[in-house]
Amino acid sequence: MADIHFGTDGWRAIIGEEFTDDNLVRVIDASARVFKEDAVAAGRSLDNPGTLIIGHDCRQDAHAYAQLAAEVAATHGFDVKLSQDYCPTPTLCWSVAQDPEAVGGIMLTSSHNPAEYLGVKLRLADGGAAGKDLTDRVEAVLAETPLPTDARGVYAEVDLMTPYLDTLKARVDADAIANAHLRVVVDPLYGAGRGYLAGLLRDLGVEVCEINNAADPTFDGLHPEPIAPWVNRCMEKVVELGFDAGFINDGDADRIGAVDEHGNFVNPHRIITLVTSHLAEDKGLSGRVVSTVTASAMLQRMCDRLGLELTSTPVGFKWIYAEMEKGDVMLGGEESGGIGIPDHVMERDGLLMALLLCETMAERHMTLGQLVDDMFSKVGSMEFERRGLSITDEQMENFRAHVLTEYAPEEVAGKRVVAIDRRDGVKLCLEGDAWLMLRPSGTEPLVRIYAEAETTDEVQALLACGEAAVLA
Repeated sequence: MADIHFGTDGWRAIIGEEFTDDNLVRVIDASARVFKEDAVAAGRSLDNPGTLIIGHDCRQDAHAYAQLAAEVAATHGFDVKLSQDYCPTPTLCWSVAQDPEAVGGIMLTSSHNPAEYLGVKLRLADGGAAGKDLTDRVEAVLAETPLPTDARGVYAEVDLMTPYLDTLKARVDADAIANAHLRVVVDPLYGAGRGYLAGLLRDLGVEVCEINNAADPTFDGLHPEPIAPWVNRCMEKVVELGFDAGFINDGDADRIGAVDEHGNFVNPHRIITLVTSHLAEDKGLSGRVVSTVTASAMLQRMCDRLGLELTSTPVGFKWIYAEMEKGDVMLGGEESGGIGIPDHVMERDGLLMALLLCETMAERHMTLGQLVDDMFSKVGSMEFERRGLSITDEQMENFRAHVLTEYAPEEVAGKRVVAIDRRDGVKLCLEGDAWLMLRPSGTEPLVRIYAEAETTDEVQALLACGEAAVLA
């Protein structure tokens, strides 16, 4: 049996290698034991510890794996509800949060990983991501139970999508969107948003062309991540059709990328900043904005302009969730495209973000490109890029032992270092609001290098310096 560990947001493995029936049974059995332990500690009975809701994405045999997971979870006395079809992760999270009997959720997905991967995400009773304390306990149970159980129980398949989609439609101004006569391309990247976002927008009067939407568990070779080069098809289709915008979701549809009418990629930094402005200025909302240490300087400038407090966290939405738990949060977002509104659900929701961008376009009578230009006029323009650098085990050991703790240059690419943040990796804050950050990935065996500056040339120079530091 595999030695199973949870990463930044769940356990992920290659289907047929480490992701097998036996290993899935072990993970679900251990997770159900921990959920039951907490349910009983909270006053529920051993015989009826509450409800567990299970969902899955569009990967190979995902529904069959989810049925197996439901059978195993049911042996612990839970009333197990399994989504009758594939669903986005935010659907599962919202469904758990809306069910007063639900003590947690289990999502079978591998998010943005390539098609050959599948995994397990655990969600708490409020829909938020399980923290390290809970997954550490699951790992401890796994270590104590190396063999899979043969016990199987009974579960019910339910419709999670209809009530969730109805709620999304109710959160935006349907009349304004319909009257704007928008035309958009939707690209689910063969993932769990397939058909759902396109259907929502059509119901709201938007003309939609949906691409990469076949039931293809190979994802046609694409990685379901809304970044270059995987967004290129959407960029080309928007220009080809002369449409107003394009929206791209990742494999489990909790993240978003966008394309303007000129085919330019609108990265998540710009989306978070735009949505913050829309919620505060157009919808009259207030509260803290929470983002990770990789947030754009544009977001800080927008918050300063609007009189909003910006709270910074380490990378990973679980840290944003921890701030949401404290209250007074209007919006939380991360540079990878995961953006959430806690009064909807304590999680990211890529479908809701697409609807809010449409609402912003409709209410401000601007195209997406015009919205971005208007934002630049208010807070300035910054360019950003993130790279993943694969390195050897020896290089990773050196990176963790020395670079993360000792890397402290006085300048990088001709820019003076004004501060160093080591909360999550090492971030060099530079003059002119530029920055360079290096950190080991929590989901893949590589180092992530992030850079932001006023021009793409400056960003490239910073990235080169970052690579040199990692490989030194």
